[in-house]
Amino acid sequence: MMTDEFDYLLKDDGELTKMKELLSDMGIDLDGLDEEFDNYTPKRELRYEKLTDEVSDPEYNYPSDSGFDLYSTEDFELKPFDRVLVPTGLRFDIPDGTEIQVRPKSGLALKQGLTVLNTPGTVDSGYNGEIKVIIFNSSNLPVSIIKGMKIAQAVLCPVINGKWVDLVKVDSVEDKERGDNGFGSTGI
Repeated sequence: MMTDEFDYLLKDDGELTKMKELLSDMGIDLDGLDEEFDNYTPKRELRYEKLTDEVSDPEYNYPSDSGFDLYSTEDFELKPFDRVLVPTGLRFDIPDGTEIQVRPKSGLALKQGLTVLNTPGTVDSGYNGEIKVIIFNSSNLPVSIIKGMKIAQAVLCPVINGKWVDLVKVDSVEDKERGDNGFGSTGI
């Protein structure tokens, strides 16, 4: 909503006119504009290239999803406790200040024992080659990956990359409340 101090504008002839009337004369609906601003959702552009026509376009299944699916472009048979590098047929122009994190699909992990081995896999903004995913079969049974199958999800995340960090060697880092208490120090 507009505040009182912005309710009036000075026209060239010195006449005070209500802002709403002036904007209306210009074809601008202030109430509609307020609603448009209230409903505005900023977007971050993530450009991608499909390396073949057979590759599925990345998309979010629900607007509230953090990640979009990545699909295999080849067939694989994974023996128990085997791993394979699975191509996705996608390249991305990752914006500076972000990275793509490649994460497991929870359904694949639960139902088939397939997971992303180096989760989350980091794809830096400087990399623009094909995204490939290290899939690990954590089960004691063979598992098939078929061409076109969802294998992982990709999440665009903000990150402070190296050009913004000054690594400074010191004699000693400052002690903090938690200290070196790690790995189960808060209980299990």
